[in-house]
Amino acid sequence: MQSIRHLYRIGTGPSSSHTMGPKRAAEQFLNENIDAHAFHVTLFRSLASTGKGHLTDVALAEVFSGRDFKITWKPDEDLPEHPNGMRFEALDASKNVITMWEVYSIGGGALSSDITDEADRCTYPFSSMEAILKHCESSGQAMWEIVNEHEDASFWSYLEKVWVVMKEAIQRGVVTEGVLPGGLGVSRKAWAFLRKARLSSEYFKHGGIVSAYALAVAEENAANGIIVTAPTCGSCGTLPAVLKHIQETTDCSDKAIHRALATAGLIGNLIQHNASISGAEVGCQGEIGSASAMAAGAAVHLLGGTVQEVEYAAEMGLEHHLGLTCDPVAGLVQIPCIERNAFAARRALACADYAIFAGGNHRISFDEVVNVMQETGCALPSLYRETSEGGLAAAYRKRALK
Repeated sequence: MQSIRHLYRIGTGPSSSHTMGPKRAAEQFLNENIDAHAFHVTLFRSLASTGKGHLTDVALAEVFSGRDFKITWKPDEDLPEHPNGMRFEALDASKNVITMWEVYSIGGGALSSDITDEADRCTYPFSSMEAILKHCESSGQAMWEIVNEHEDASFWSYLEKVWVVMKEAIQRGVVTEGVLPGGLGVSRKAWAFLRKARLSSEYFKHGGIVSAYALAVAEENAANGIIVTAPTCGSCGTLPAVLKHIQETTDCSDKAIHRALATAGLIGNLIQHNASISGAEVGCQGEIGSASAMAAGAAVHLLGGTVQEVEYAAEMGLEHHLGLTCDPVAGLVQIPCIERNAFAARRALACADYAIFAGGNHRISFDEVVNVMQETGCALPSLYRETSEGGLAAAYRKRALK
């Protein structure tokens, strides 16, 4: 597994796979073909289906600004390795192709071609939760201590920056009002949620506040604000909301939060390594399900739970999102994406509570649920995997036609 720093990418929304990934690929291709006369980019399947709503064209145009540049959209065609396929072509003055590159945006801002430098490479000796739990049992270590052993010296300062960016996204989101861009008429709700929660009884307060924080970050993402993939842009609000809420209610330090981020990152890394965090590949279970699993495990750590309870909470966070489709309305990361961040955050806290009360003993392991998630995602028809062809997106289209 690679360094956890590749799971937590700092950038602008609304989509890690449809905005961050293509932009990174375009920058790389342009740098390698700086003298080309013109550029042609072909987007396939999911990138072509929801790319305009996810601002893929805007991200590419920004990179190729001032250049002769063209995009071709092929929503009904696939490249062989992943639904988020891209073909970059550099052209000479006669429009002949001089260089061609096919690459895939595989989720979380990562590209299939990513080869990290030795300084950034971090190979964990574990590729399963079972192996990690056995190591923790024999060594007495917490999960964050495993991370500490296998990351480089700058890792913790990077997590400090990640936490600052997460908090800033919450702070911006809870004070900003208005309608999100895109034409759906979706109003920001974080400010109203937080206001109502703080004026409510204790029964409603905690759930309302954590929801407000999750909405704040997800709305910032939808408005192209700066966020951290956790593990994706579409699911970026869940983990920060849970961490911020627990920090406020239990008065834990930033250092404790950084360790919780490391714990969550290890969980997310396992999911990415053994399955997928790409909505185009496995549906929203791979995005919001993974985020909920990461947040649930991090919450247990902050609440003083054992590594077995961390594993159980993460297992439930993913298990109870199995089969969740990715069907964004109009190709925008708004409906149902924003609301899902709030519900996933509250579910993560519920999973943490349950795991601690239950003591960590359960029948189905985290590793088994990860495998089931991958199998389920591959069995979903493509119209439920970030193409906006089915599900809620289709229902909205039918109503709009009426």
